[in-house]
Amino acid sequence: MDIYSVIKPVLWRLEPERAHHAALWALAHNLVPAAPEPDDPRLAVAALGRRFANPIGLAAGFDKDAKVWRQAGRLGFGFVEVGSVTPRPQSGNPQPRLFRLERDRAVINRMGFNNAGVEAMAARLASRPRDGLVLGINLGKNKETEDAAADYEIGARRLGPLADYMVINVSSPNTPGLRALQGKAPLAALVARTHAALTEARGANPPPLLLKIAPDLTAQDLADIAEVALEGRLAGLIATNTTIARPAGLDARYASEGGGLSGRPLFEPSTAILRELYRLTQGRLPIIGVGGVSSGADAYAKLRAGATLVQLYSALVFEGPGLVRRIKRELLHCLERDGLRTIGEAVGLDHQ
Repeated sequence: MDIYSVIKPVLWRLEPERAHHAALWALAHNLVPAAPEPDDPRLAVAALGRRFANPIGLAAGFDKDAKVWRQAGRLGFGFVEVGSVTPRPQSGNPQPRLFRLERDRAVINRMGFNNAGVEAMAARLASRPRDGLVLGINLGKNKETEDAAADYEIGARRLGPLADYMVINVSSPNTPGLRALQGKAPLAALVARTHAALTEARGANPPPLLLKIAPDLTAQDLADIAEVALEGRLAGLIATNTTIARPAGLDARYASEGGGLSGRPLFEPSTAILRELYRLTQGRLPIIGVGGVSSGADAYAKLRAGATLVQLYSALVFEGPGLVRRIKRELLHCLERDGLRTIGEAVGLDHQ
């Protein structure tokens, strides 16, 4: 029996943010069973200068302060991304700021980069073991900072030596003015300054730098982002963050809540953005596909649309940690059905 099906009714009696903290506590105390089986070699991925045991990662937002990333990795993830982390600690937006839409299999959040800051994260990661689990660090800016690039420089310098890859997050809808940084000129400047800070911190071998973008972009926005990405300082893209859109039919009790929508309603729009980015970059950059993944079929669709790797988060709220193992089994079925030998052969298949 899946233990999550037993504890879910109890967990769901808690307010969503309290339930999230309960999940972190359970992981920290090793109360969540680890994945028992090793990954099938057919799921291994070589990307960003690293070997990923499988293409399924935990998206940023779950473990904001890098408290349980190793324990989360033991659930079967091939990589874990922590953050978003800002230079200075901040409490985020007022509560309530997290909402579960069970019927829609969706989540709305307006957390506002609540985190303990880069120094707290650096202290936790200072003695991190190099045990094969790939660790990404997602950088944000403090709400009141006017020179946004300065905050990303601080994060890059302090945490760059501790990361396998780093992410510039300019796509959260919950920090005022943040998404404006996706414009071509400010984005190019931001990427250049962050990359320079990473190089300063790590010398000639800085960790790969990725950019996480929003799904609420125009065709021209995407063309501009692709152009900046191909200039050479970015090693990849993450498509996408949450959306400010509210699809028709969304649970009326929550549809008017501000914040970013994730989960099942995000799958189609985020995959469309991913597919277009792959086309615009001609498959020359790895893309991490995220948004609405809750099955192996969903993950496989992201891969075929152009993703090299896939992340999830919201689906865990509804399905529990056993979802990771199930997705990997279903991915293998997809490979066998289509006569593919490795997961890498599926990447971009829809474009051929």
